[in-house]
Amino acid sequence: MRARTLPLSRQRSGGGKPIARKALAVAAVVSLGTGLLAGCADDGGDDDSGSSSGGEGKTTITLGLFGTMGFKEAGLYAEYEKLNPDIKIAENVVERNENYYPALVNHLTTNSGLMDVQAIEVANIAEVVGTQADKFTDMSKVEGVKKDGWLPWKWEQATAKSGQTIGLGTDVGPMAICYRKDLFEKAGLPTDREEVGKLWAGDWKKFIETGEKYKKKAGKDTFFMDSPGGLINAVLSSEEQKFYDASGEVIYKTNPAVKDAFDLTAEAAEKGLVQSQTQFQPAWDTTIANSKFATIACPPWMLGTIKGKSKPDSAGKWDVAVAPKSGNWGGSFLGVPKSGKNVEEAQKLVAWLTAPEQQAKLFKVQGSFPSAPAAYESAEVTGAKNEMTGDSPIGEIFSEAAKQIPVQVIGPKDQIIQQGLTDNGVILVTKGKSVEEAWETATKTIDNNLDK
Repeated sequence: MRARTLPLSRQRSGGGKPIARKALAVAAVVSLGTGLLAGCADDGGDDDSGSSSGGEGKTTITLGLFGTMGFKEAGLYAEYEKLNPDIKIAENVVERNENYYPALVNHLTTNSGLMDVQAIEVANIAEVVGTQADKFTDMSKVEGVKKDGWLPWKWEQATAKSGQTIGLGTDVGPMAICYRKDLFEKAGLPTDREEVGKLWAGDWKKFIETGEKYKKKAGKDTFFMDSPGGLINAVLSSEEQKFYDASGEVIYKTNPAVKDAFDLTAEAAEKGLVQSQTQFQPAWDTTIANSKFATIACPPWMLGTIKGKSKPDSAGKWDVAVAPKSGNWGGSFLGVPKSGKNVEEAQKLVAWLTAPEQQAKLFKVQGSFPSAPAAYESAEVTGAKNEMTGDSPIGEIFSEAAKQIPVQVIGPKDQIIQQGLTDNGVILVTKGKSVEEAWETATKTIDNNLDK
């Protein structure tokens, strides 16, 4: 995310109190989420069984990840193991970040049970930098790692006031809208990506208006959009200020942009334009497989989710259009805890996985957009295609979107606030609650969690 991490001295909770340095008590959905990425694996996240012995004299490097980060899927582990015959790579994946992150905080706090490499989502990076930096090695000192290899704001997000960089950026999430061409055609809407983008250019309200047109002709078998959480995340991603102001104060309840996004999403829910689904849950996965919605807020990594959850006959039926406003959703980091069993080898692996060449390969296969500018001119990015979106020039589309991303303040509790607005807020409108009731429930849930 092209965002600005708050100075540590200015990171405070809504009541002006210093941020509590303890494990988050997160209500069950991101994404962010903020990011919330979808994947498959054990949701326990507590496996501390990573062994330094990979068998046959090999060293096993363990990675703690969330969602489908794509390293394995893109063949990067296999490539690294071929280049380094003495190394074996094992990943432990938790599907949802809100399950992964509290466990990570607990392991960091107790300094036990940590993998050799730990992923950190952008919504959590400010808090980890501010409260747990001493548990991580300084990746800026690793051989071959240079600050100018990353987007400046991406590097700064993971860098403490001391100058220590706790993690190297993997991807960023420039926003677009993925849509089903076949469903648009059935609803009498244009299918050409440029014409589709014009339907809602410059205004999320126009996006909702397009949804109403879709609903009139699409029938009752499908929805215009996948979820209320996906919609509010997309709208808020295009705002310069959302949950924190530049001074570090929590402003989500007083920021008109947040309430406007909430109300717009609630309106879409009341009109039956969004499914009553929470993203990255099994039921939501099924709606992708069964083609139950026509659009989804689509940072590049979402292409990997669509690909992984779709049936084969959906290939080529998707396309990508410019979002109403540019925004960012997602982006992660890989850090190496000091207490890991294989620190030096883990640092080498992280530096290799986040190098421009590997980031470009990851985008080509999985759709994770590089945070390394040197990757943008590579053939893997400029000529990128995705089997779900056919001949859509996704590299060009996301590159242009990335250039327009607003600089945002990232606060230490962004995930809690975002999650409260989605899972304890707008989703309730799809279940019959009024907008006012949903807002009240969301704000109470958020404030309670901010005080913990």
